[in-house]
Amino acid sequence: MTSGSAVYLVSGITDMRMSIDGLSLIVADVLKMYPLSSVWFIFCNRGKDKIKILFWDTNGFWLYYRRLEKGRFK
Repeated sequence: MTSGSAVYLVSGITDMRMSIDGLSLIVADVLKMYPLSSVWFIFCNRGKDKIKILFWDTNGFWLYYRRLEKGRFK
């Protein structure tokens, strides 16, 4: 994470089958934000055991995916 970057936790349930294009569309259309900014967008599934983090770096998107085998994200 770069210093000075904001982090946004996207409220609601996100379909974890979405790729970079689908998630950046949510950022643009639903959040009314620019997906190519230096902001970290965090998406969570219904069971709260999976997250995806979308981040734009100088030359492309990074998409991080994390799944918990036990427990949930709080």
